[in-house]
Amino acid sequence: MDGRGAPPGIDPFAFALANLEDTYEVAAGLNLVRATIACPPEHAGSAASLLWSGADVIPTGDVREVFARLAELGATQSAVLSADAPDLPALAVGKLFRALGRADLAVSPCQRRGAVALAANLPLAPWLSDVNLSLDDTGLLDRLAAAAPRRGALATTPGWHRLSEPSAVAFLDPGLEGWESTRELLEQTGLDGR
Repeated sequence: MDGRGAPPGIDPFAFALANLEDTYEVAAGLNLVRATIACPPEHAGSAASLLWSGADVIPTGDVREVFARLAELGATQSAVLSADAPDLPALAVGKLFRALGRADLAVSPCQRRGAVALAANLPLAPWLSDVNLSLDDTGLLDRLAAAAPRRGALATTPGWHRLSEPSAVAFLDPGLEGWESTRELLEQTGLDGR
């Protein structure tokens, strides 16, 4: 939650928190999904204030640790969404889960860097043990493709954008539903996501 994508005039932490809230609400609004927030321990208190009743914060920012923790809790599939994708459509998340019917891992690439989301069957397949699963890794998709033991082990779904740099707010579509917290913050400072 570093807020590196905050436009000038917007507090980076407030921007990161608004993005996180909107991204969480996308996941929490899905049927058959139990949403939670994973973040570095120092931000767990702020993240917990966003959770719906009955959800817990997973105090780590490491994707592999998130998948491991969710597997320990009994999950057989999971998706990890980047916290800076407040307008990610629910349909995009659904496509990740659908891809897991045939693949071990599904990736929604980011239009500018890394990935917007990863979804996996749990526990993680052995071929993923040596692959860095960071959503910020610009070479993630190439490394995953190289490590996959068979063609269908890795699925790629349509990509999306992340608000990882100030100019990325231009990708926000005011006509899309959702992203209320981010939208409100941008409107308060005279920016409207266009």
